[in-house]
Amino acid sequence: MTISYNYIPQSDPPLPPWETLPTMYDLPSDNPEEPGLPDDFHFLQPLLLYLTFQPIHWNPDLVYSAADLNLYYDVQHPLWYKRPDWFGVVGVKKLYKGKDLRLSYVTWQEPANPFVVVELLSPGTEAEDLGISERADDKPPSKWEVYEQILRIPYYIVFSRYTNELQAFRLVGGHYEPMNLTEGRVLMPELSLSLGVWQGAFRDIERLWLRWFTLEGELVPAPTEETVAANERAIIAEQEARHAKQEAEQAKRKAEQLAERLRKLGVNPDELI
Repeated sequence: MTISYNYIPQSDPPLPPWETLPTMYDLPSDNPEEPGLPDDFHFLQPLLLYLTFQPIHWNPDLVYSAADLNLYYDVQHPLWYKRPDWFGVVGVKKLYKGKDLRLSYVTWQEPANPFVVVELLSPGTEAEDLGISERADDKPPSKWEVYEQILRIPYYIVFSRYTNELQAFRLVGGHYEPMNLTEGRVLMPELSLSLGVWQGAFRDIERLWLRWFTLEGELVPAPTEETVAANERAIIAEQEARHAKQEAEQAKRKAEQLAERLRKLGVNPDELI
Protein backbone atom coordinates (compact mmCIF):
# COMPACT_ATOMS: atom_id res chain seq x y z
CA MET A 1 0.00 0.00 0.00
CA THR A 2 1.38 3.36 -1.04
CA ILE A 3 0.66 6.46 1.01
CA SER A 4 1.03 9.81 -0.75
CA TYR A 5 1.51 13.12 0.96
CA ASN A 6 0.64 16.53 -0.42
CA TYR A 7 3.47 18.98 0.36
CA ILE A 8 2.25 22.36 1.51
CA PRO A 9 5.06 24.95 1.49
CA GLN A 10 5.35 26.91 4.68
CA SER A 11 5.43 30.66 4.16
CA ASP A 12 7.78 32.82 6.19
CA PRO A 13 6.19 34.62 9.14
CA PRO A 14 5.18 38.18 8.28
CA LEU A 15 7.65 40.89 9.17
CA PRO A 16 6.65 43.15 12.06
CA PRO A 17 5.23 46.52 10.97
CA TRP A 18 8.16 48.48 12.37
CA GLU A 19 10.38 46.78 9.79
CA THR A 20 8.13 47.38 6.80
CA LEU A 21 6.15 50.56 7.39
CA PRO A 22 7.58 54.11 7.30
CA THR A 23 9.31 55.38 10.44
CA MET A 24 8.90 58.77 12.07
CA TYR A 25 11.91 59.90 10.04
CA ASP A 26 10.05 59.01 6.86
CA LEU A 27 6.86 60.68 8.13
CA PRO A 28 7.98 63.96 9.72
CA SER A 29 5.50 66.45 11.07
CA ASP A 30 6.49 68.95 8.36
CA ASN A 31 4.61 68.79 5.11
CA PRO A 32 4.84 70.77 1.85
CA GLU A 33 1.49 72.46 2.46
CA GLU A 34 2.36 73.86 5.85
CA PRO A 35 6.05 73.47 6.73
CA GLY A 36 7.18 73.83 10.31
CA LEU A 37 4.32 72.03 12.02
CA PRO A 38 5.18 71.37 15.67
CA ASP A 39 7.03 68.25 16.76
CA ASP A 40 8.08 67.36 20.32
CA PHE A 41 11.04 69.74 20.26
CA HIS A 42 8.90 72.55 18.84
CA PHE A 43 6.64 72.14 21.87
CA LEU A 44 9.19 71.73 24.65
CA GLN A 45 11.79 74.30 23.57
CA PRO A 46 9.34 77.24 23.31
CA LEU A 47 7.85 76.17 26.63
CA LEU A 48 11.26 76.47 28.30
CA LEU A 49 11.74 79.91 26.76
CA TYR A 50 8.27 80.94 27.92
CA LEU A 51 8.89 79.79 31.50
CA THR A 52 12.25 81.55 31.82
CA PHE A 53 11.59 84.82 29.96
CA GLN A 54 11.73 87.14 32.97
CA PRO A 55 13.24 90.55 32.08
CA ILE A 56 14.66 91.71 35.39
CA HIS A 57 13.76 95.40 35.33
CA TRP A 58 10.30 95.01 33.83
CA ASN A 59 7.04 94.62 35.70
CA PRO A 60 6.02 90.95 35.17
CA ASP A 61 2.49 92.13 34.38
CA LEU A 62 3.92 93.95 31.33
CA VAL A 63 5.86 91.03 29.90
CA TYR A 64 4.24 88.81 27.28
CA SER A 65 5.49 85.87 25.28
CA ALA A 66 3.89 83.24 23.08
CA ALA A 67 4.70 80.20 20.96
CA ASP A 68 3.20 79.15 17.64
CA LEU A 69 0.75 82.08 17.69
CA ASN A 70 -0.28 83.88 14.52
CA LEU A 71 1.45 87.25 14.28
CA TYR A 72 -0.42 89.70 12.02
CA TYR A 73 1.84 92.45 10.78
CA ASP A 74 0.40 94.44 7.85
CA VAL A 75 -2.69 96.60 8.20
CA GLN A 76 -2.86 96.87 4.39
CA HIS A 77 -3.01 93.05 4.16
CA PRO A 78 -4.81 92.08 7.36
CA LEU A 79 -4.90 88.36 6.54
CA TRP A 80 -1.13 88.04 6.15
CA TYR A 81 0.59 86.53 9.15
CA LYS A 82 3.69 84.74 10.36
CA ARG A 83 3.81 82.13 13.09
CA PRO A 84 7.05 82.45 15.10
CA ASP A 85 8.15 79.45 17.10
CA TRP A 86 8.47 81.84 20.06
CA PHE A 87 8.46 85.60 20.58
CA GLY A 88 8.70 87.93 23.56
CA VAL A 89 7.31 91.42 24.07
CA VAL A 90 7.82 94.00 26.82
CA GLY A 91 5.43 96.80 27.67
CA VAL A 92 2.38 94.68 26.83
CA LYS A 93 -0.11 93.16 29.27
CA LYS A 94 -0.43 89.39 29.48
CA LEU A 95 -4.12 89.61 28.55
CA TYR A 96 -5.45 91.46 25.53
CA LYS A 97 -6.56 94.87 26.82
CA GLY A 98 -6.21 93.33 30.26
CA LYS A 99 -9.28 91.16 29.73
CA ASP A 100 -8.87 88.12 27.51
CA LEU A 101 -6.37 85.49 26.39
CA ARG A 102 -5.11 86.26 22.92
CA LEU A 103 -6.28 84.33 19.88
CA SER A 104 -3.49 85.95 17.85
CA TYR A 105 -1.09 88.89 18.09
CA VAL A 106 -2.37 91.72 15.91
CA THR A 107 0.37 94.33 15.83
CA TRP A 108 -1.84 97.27 14.84
CA GLN A 109 -3.96 96.67 17.95
CA GLU A 110 -1.07 96.21 20.39
CA PRO A 111 1.09 98.84 22.10
CA ALA A 112 4.39 97.23 21.04
CA ASN A 113 5.87 94.90 18.47
CA PRO A 114 7.83 91.82 19.59
CA PHE A 115 11.26 92.63 21.02
CA VAL A 116 12.83 89.25 20.31
CA VAL A 117 11.85 86.36 18.04
CA VAL A 118 13.20 82.80 18.09
CA GLU A 119 12.87 80.44 15.15
CA LEU A 120 13.77 76.75 15.44
CA LEU A 121 15.15 75.54 12.15
CA SER A 122 13.25 72.83 10.32
CA PRO A 123 14.18 71.28 6.96
CA GLY A 124 11.08 72.85 5.41
CA THR A 125 11.58 76.36 6.79
CA GLU A 126 15.34 76.88 6.96
CA ALA A 127 15.65 78.94 3.78
CA GLU A 128 12.91 81.36 4.81
CA ASP A 129 14.06 81.60 8.43
CA LEU A 130 17.58 82.56 7.33
CA GLY A 131 16.41 84.99 4.67
CA ILE A 132 18.01 83.13 1.77
CA SER A 133 14.85 82.22 -0.14
CA GLU A 134 13.59 84.41 -2.96
CA ARG A 135 10.05 85.72 -2.77
CA ALA A 136 7.76 85.69 -5.75
CA ASP A 137 6.07 89.00 -6.54
CA ASP A 138 2.62 87.64 -5.76
CA LYS A 139 3.61 86.12 -2.39
CA PRO A 140 3.73 87.69 1.09
CA PRO A 141 7.16 88.70 2.43
CA SER A 142 9.33 86.11 4.16
CA LYS A 143 9.75 85.91 7.92
CA TRP A 144 13.13 87.58 7.62
CA GLU A 145 11.64 90.51 5.70
CA VAL A 146 8.73 90.87 8.11
CA TYR A 147 10.92 90.80 11.23
CA GLU A 148 13.61 93.06 9.77
CA GLN A 149 11.82 95.54 7.53
CA ILE A 150 8.19 95.68 8.65
CA LEU A 151 8.12 94.99 12.40
CA ARG A 152 11.78 95.98 12.93
CA ILE A 153 12.22 93.49 15.75
CA PRO A 154 15.49 94.31 17.58
CA TYR A 155 16.69 90.71 18.08
CA TYR A 156 16.19 87.71 15.82
CA ILE A 157 17.47 84.32 17.04
CA VAL A 158 17.75 81.13 15.01
CA PHE A 159 18.57 77.77 16.61
CA SER A 160 19.03 74.31 15.09
CA ARG A 161 18.53 71.25 17.26
CA TYR A 162 20.29 69.17 14.62
CA THR A 163 23.59 71.05 14.78
CA ASN A 164 23.01 72.88 18.11
CA GLU A 165 24.08 76.04 16.30
CA LEU A 166 22.86 79.34 17.72
CA GLN A 167 22.74 82.30 15.32
CA ALA A 168 21.75 85.78 16.44
CA PHE A 169 21.00 88.93 14.51
CA ARG A 170 20.52 92.48 15.77
CA LEU A 171 18.75 95.28 13.97
CA VAL A 172 21.38 97.90 13.08
CA GLY A 173 20.51 100.77 10.78
CA GLY A 174 17.38 99.03 9.56
CA HIS A 175 19.13 95.75 8.68
CA TYR A 176 19.98 92.59 10.59
CA GLU A 177 23.66 92.21 11.40
CA PRO A 178 25.12 88.94 12.79
CA MET A 179 25.98 89.15 16.49
CA ASN A 180 29.06 87.79 18.19
CA LEU A 181 28.30 85.56 21.15
CA THR A 182 29.72 86.37 24.59
CA GLU A 183 30.73 83.17 26.37
CA GLY A 184 28.28 81.37 24.10
CA ARG A 185 25.40 83.72 24.87
CA VAL A 186 23.52 86.51 23.09
CA LEU A 187 23.55 89.59 25.32
CA MET A 188 20.40 91.74 25.43
CA PRO A 189 21.20 94.56 27.86
CA GLU A 190 17.82 96.23 27.31
CA LEU A 191 16.24 93.21 29.05
CA SER A 192 19.13 92.53 31.45
CA LEU A 193 19.05 89.03 29.97
CA SER A 194 21.10 86.83 27.70
CA LEU A 195 20.19 83.79 25.63
CA GLY A 196 22.42 80.77 25.34
CA VAL A 197 22.64 77.00 24.93
CA TRP A 198 22.43 74.95 28.12
CA GLN A 199 23.09 71.26 28.71
CA GLY A 200 20.58 69.85 31.15
CA ALA A 201 17.25 68.13 31.76
CA PHE A 202 13.95 69.81 31.02
CA ARG A 203 10.79 67.78 31.55
CA ASP A 204 13.13 64.83 32.16
CA ILE A 205 14.67 65.18 28.68
CA GLU A 206 18.45 65.57 28.80
CA ARG A 207 19.90 67.50 25.86
CA LEU A 208 21.12 70.91 24.76
CA TRP A 209 18.39 73.51 25.23
CA LEU A 210 18.14 77.17 24.34
CA ARG A 211 17.29 79.15 27.48
CA TRP A 212 17.49 82.49 29.24
CA PHE A 213 20.34 83.62 31.49
CA THR A 214 21.11 86.83 33.31
CA LEU A 215 23.66 89.12 31.67
CA GLU A 216 26.24 87.69 34.10
CA GLY A 217 25.51 84.14 32.95
CA GLU A 218 23.32 82.83 35.77
CA LEU A 219 20.39 80.65 34.75
CA VAL A 220 16.93 82.16 35.03
CA PRO A 221 15.13 79.31 36.82
CA ALA A 222 11.89 77.83 35.64
CA PRO A 223 9.14 77.63 38.30
CA THR A 224 9.78 73.95 39.00
CA GLU A 225 13.49 74.65 39.36
CA GLU A 226 12.71 77.48 41.79
CA THR A 227 10.67 75.04 43.90
CA VAL A 228 13.48 72.49 43.89
CA ALA A 229 16.03 75.17 44.78
CA ALA A 230 13.80 76.47 47.61
CA ASN A 231 13.43 72.95 48.98
CA GLU A 232 17.19 72.44 48.82
CA ARG A 233 17.79 75.74 50.63
CA ALA A 234 15.28 74.74 53.31
CA ILE A 235 16.98 71.35 53.79
CA ILE A 236 20.42 73.00 54.02
CA ALA A 237 19.12 75.58 56.51
CA GLU A 238 17.55 72.82 58.61
CA GLN A 239 20.79 70.83 58.56
CA GLU A 240 22.80 73.89 59.57
CA ALA A 241 20.38 74.69 62.39
CA ARG A 242 20.55 71.09 63.63
CA HIS A 243 24.35 71.17 63.49
CA ALA A 244 24.46 74.48 65.38
CA LYS A 245 22.11 73.05 68.03
CA GLN A 246 24.30 69.97 68.41
CA GLU A 247 27.41 72.15 68.80
CA ALA A 248 25.66 74.30 71.43
CA GLU A 249 24.56 71.20 73.39
CA GLN A 250 28.08 69.77 73.17
CA ALA A 251 29.58 73.05 74.43
CA LYS A 252 27.08 73.11 77.30
CA ARG A 253 27.99 69.54 78.33
CA LYS A 254 31.69 70.41 78.28
CA ALA A 255 31.03 73.47 80.44
CA GLU A 256 29.05 71.38 82.94
CA GLN A 257 31.82 68.75 83.08
CA LEU A 258 34.42 71.45 83.70
CA ALA A 259 32.30 73.00 86.44
CA GLU A 260 31.91 69.63 88.12
CA ARG A 261 35.68 69.06 88.11
CA LEU A 262 36.25 72.49 89.65
CA ARG A 263 33.79 71.73 92.43
CA LYS A 264 35.66 68.52 93.20
CA LEU A 265 38.80 70.61 93.56
CA GLY A 266 37.01 72.91 96.00
CA VAL A 267 36.55 75.75 93.54
CA ASN A 268 33.13 77.32 93.05
CA PRO A 269 32.81 77.91 89.28
CA ASP A 270 30.08 80.50 89.85
CA GLU A 271 32.64 82.73 91.61
CA LEU A 272 35.06 82.64 88.68
CA ILE A 273 35.11 85.65 86.40
